[in-house]
Amino acid sequence: MALTIVPLRALQATHLAAVVAESEQSGFRFLHRLVTEWETGRNRFAHRGEVLLAARLDSCVVGVCGLTVDPHASEASVGRIRHLYVLARHRRRGIGQRLMTEVITVARPYFARLRLRTDSPEAARFYERLGFCPCVGLPHCTHVLELSGIPSRLLGRATESR
Repeated sequence: MALTIVPLRALQATHLAAVVAESEQSGFRFLHRLVTEWETGRNRFAHRGEVLLAARLDSCVVGVCGLTVDPHASEASVGRIRHLYVLARHRRRGIGQRLMTEVITVARPYFARLRLRTDSPEAARFYERLGFCPCVGLPHCTHVLELSGIPSRLLGRATESR
C-alpha cells in the first residue's frame, strides 16, 4: 500500500467518515466541526496559503491536516495548523510527520510563523519534535513555529520518504 498526501479541494462527509467516527469515539469533536464548517462554507481552506490535506493509503483516508490563516492573529502572516488526526491503527508510521512536512512546505511562501493549540501532552511532544516551541501568554495558542527556523534535518527526513 502506497501512502500519498493529497490536497482535498472538495469534501464530502464520506471522505472523512472513518477519521471523524474514530475521533469522536476518542472524545474529539474537531473533525466533526471540520466537516460541518466545510458543508456550511464557513471554512473551505480556500484563502491565500490555506490547504486541507489527506493522507491516503490506496483509496482510504487515514489522516488529515489543515492550514489556515490564524483567525486569532492580527497579522495575515500567521498560519494556523488545524485538525491534525491520524487513525490510531496507522500511528507511529510517520504519517503525521508527512502531513506536517507537507503543510509546512505549503505554508513557507505565505506565512512567517505557524501556531496551533493542543491540550494533549503526547501531541505537544510530537509538535516539539518538529521544531514547534511551547508558547505562553497567547490565547488560543500553545505552540509556535518560526518558519525561518525549521531544522532542515526534520524536513529532509520526511521529504526523503516521499
